[in-house]
Amino acid sequence: MANSVARVSCARDFNCCPDINTVLDSSCKSGFDFLCIPVVNPRYKREFVRGPSKKRSGPLTRSDLVLSSHDWSMFIGLKISPWLQIDSTNEEIRRNSEQAFKQELTWATYLSVPVMIIELQNNKVTNMTRILNTHMIHSYWQQQYWIQVPLIAPEFQTENLIEGIDEEIDRDHRDYNTWYWWHTFRTLCEPNKKLGIVLELTADLPDDDVLERWLSEPIKAISLSTSLFLTNKKGYPVLSRAHQSYLRKLFKLDVQLILTGANRHTDKGITSYVQYLDHLWQNRPTPDALSQFAKGYEDYLQCPLQPLMDNLESLTYEVFEKDPVKYTQYKEAIYFALLDRVKEEEKDMKTVVIMVVGAGRGPLVRAAITASKKADRNIKVYAVEKNPNAIVTLENYKDEMWGEQVEVVFQDMREWEAPEKADILVSELLGSFGDNELSPECLDGAQRFLKDDGISIPKEYTSYLAPLQSAKLYNEVRLSKDKDKSPEAPFEMPYVVRLHNCQILSEPKKVFHFRHPNRGEVIDNSRYVSIQFHIKSDAVLHGFAGYFDSVLYGNVTLSILPSTHSAGMFSWFPILFPIKVLLIHFFI
Repeated sequence: MANSVARVSCARDFNCCPDINTVLDSSCKSGFDFLCIPVVNPRYKREFVRGPSKKRSGPLTRSDLVLSSHDWSMFIGLKISPWLQIDSTNEEIRRNSEQAFKQELTWATYLSVPVMIIELQNNKVTNMTRILNTHMIHSYWQQQYWIQVPLIAPEFQTENLIEGIDEEIDRDHRDYNTWYWWHTFRTLCEPNKKLGIVLELTADLPDDDVLERWLSEPIKAISLSTSLFLTNKKGYPVLSRAHQSYLRKLFKLDVQLILTGANRHTDKGITSYVQYLDHLWQNRPTPDALSQFAKGYEDYLQCPLQPLMDNLESLTYEVFEKDPVKYTQYKEAIYFALLDRVKEEEKDMKTVVIMVVGAGRGPLVRAAITASKKADRNIKVYAVEKNPNAIVTLENYKDEMWGEQVEVVFQDMREWEAPEKADILVSELLGSFGDNELSPECLDGAQRFLKDDGISIPKEYTSYLAPLQSAKLYNEVRLSKDKDKSPEAPFEMPYVVRLHNCQILSEPKKVFHFRHPNRGEVIDNSRYVSIQFHIKSDAVLHGFAGYFDSVLYGNVTLSILPSTHSAGMFSWFPILFPIKVLLIHFFI
């Protein structure tokens, strides 16, 4: 049931299915990829405690032999009976529901179906989660459990409103807040990768804050009733613009679709719904350069690079050198710095000394040489690098291209004694949080190379922080335990990550600011700051997203801050600071 890139993956939902072979065959011919059907006939309410059906003979449901094991495991999702009241205060109803729930879970596991769908009807789920937890722990089959939740509680859906309903009822109250239903469920289940969401779109859509919050949850599928569809001028089913817009956002999560309800466009056939949904899928916005580069890295945790401690590999250098923006901006910054450093009438008499500290395989050296040609200024470059492998590349460049214009220095910038002072000091030590790769400490030490009126590129940079909600990232951190380390260790380190299945809960705020050269009498980079964020709606805080922006020189900047992100740049993903103890924010 994995989603296809080429076309939308869509299921057909049935309330009952007397002949599964016929239904599966006709659904596949209509363009559907799998079926969602009840485990047992919805009218079959079993009685385990007492009642006339307690001793009823006969099978629970259809035989497993009606389909091959391959078909069960590829084309069928089973729905738990909606009449179950597992958390009922009535003991007899509760006990009957418990037994029926266990029976259906066990049967679905026996069939090896990939997905079970459990519908949430309220936030009373303590007993249900207890039973499901036990089942998941002891189940050997890697089954997924999709929890179906409506965007709006049934009491507030337009088609269910009745005249005279109490208008004082607060739809954000926990009893009617469907996100809270889900939050209660997943909290009681503990974080589990087997759990996902079937988000049921309703005719009325809630506020944007509520819609955005769902984008941070593990949504696996979207349930669409045929009653949501309008009819266009040609008689075909279409969705409203609001539903289309939200569905496009959900497509970014690679969701599957589930179509439920009777065909309301009988002259066009049920296939017309699938064709329309596939049309929306095919016409998703084209990914930008950053999204194309980051494909496959969404929500993938990476440890930040430590180039000061570790020697990077050639592949790592190559990836960053492909950035179409970063080195163009550096070239522009060096160009303007050269123009300011040497006036037009002095260009034949002066040679600008440029020191590239942390030269790597030479992209900044090439940027400096290109900038000097554009500015028509003479330069001498010192390429300082401690990586013995990168030095081989630099030496080859020197022999084949650069000549005496470049001096390759195989030494750590912290230990090197420069033979002369530099006019311009160039570095690329910035991390995703600005200072997390020790750029301030390195540049404060390296500024001894600079003349008193020398220029540092970058000139300054600022870090930013924003509260983040992402159950997926929290689970990834929680499950990345090292057997030789404390269970808390994964939460005590930052991660570089392409944020995807998440919600930023408040606008990023400034944290630390650094400026170079630092001419303070006492240089101390220890910092502390207290920040307050205003969160507009109910949320769970899973951590903080970190960003930076930088002024290289003059008006030339680099930024990964969402509001000012340098278009097309992919050298940095945001940084994630996870928290172990979740902070839950509710408006009462």
